Amino acid sequence: MEKEFASIIEQLGEDITREGLVDTPKRAAKAMQFLTRGYEQNLDEVINGALFPTENSEMVIVKDIELYSMCEHHMLPFIGKCHVGYVPKGQVIGLSKIARIVDMFARRLQIQENMTKQIADAIMEATGADGVGVVIEARHMCMMMRGVEKQNSSMKTSMMLGSFRKSQPTRSEFLTLIN
Repeated sequence: MEKEFASIIEQLGEDITREGLVDTPKRAAKAMQFLTRGYEQNLDEVINGALFPTENSEMVIVKDIELYSMCEHHMLPFIGKCHVGYVPKGQVIGLSKIARIVDMFARRLQIQENMTKQIADAIMEATGADGVGVVIEARHMCMMMRGVEKQNSSMKTSMMLGSFRKSQPTRSEFLTLIN
């Protein structure tokens, strides 16, 4: 990957031997590996057995989970926050594991629409919940730094599964509590 970054820098017309750029290909490769480390993770490893029995059947919400991802179309960042809610059915997931699941999918080349669904499906699969809701709000550098250059735009996506999709009161409770 280092060689490819060196080639890109040279194709931009820069001198790869210039003092400020000498180590840039190595740093860029290391950064890209970090930013896409979600490819090296899977749901079982991320959860690591952190599922606990419960008699609670009321909504659990973790909101304002910051996320950093890379647009798969332009390889530019999008940055935002994710809100996750679920209605347990016999077990709950460790609180930090929800944030780790968000990171696992965010740290890949992504589009926000797919990531929202992937997170919801993973929470549903892991917990066997009665329902799951996920809302993501993000600002996309591919829209802010290039193209239409709209600095104040943001994108919201949602995915509702199970009782969050079937029951308007459940959906409304979730949306009210995250706002």
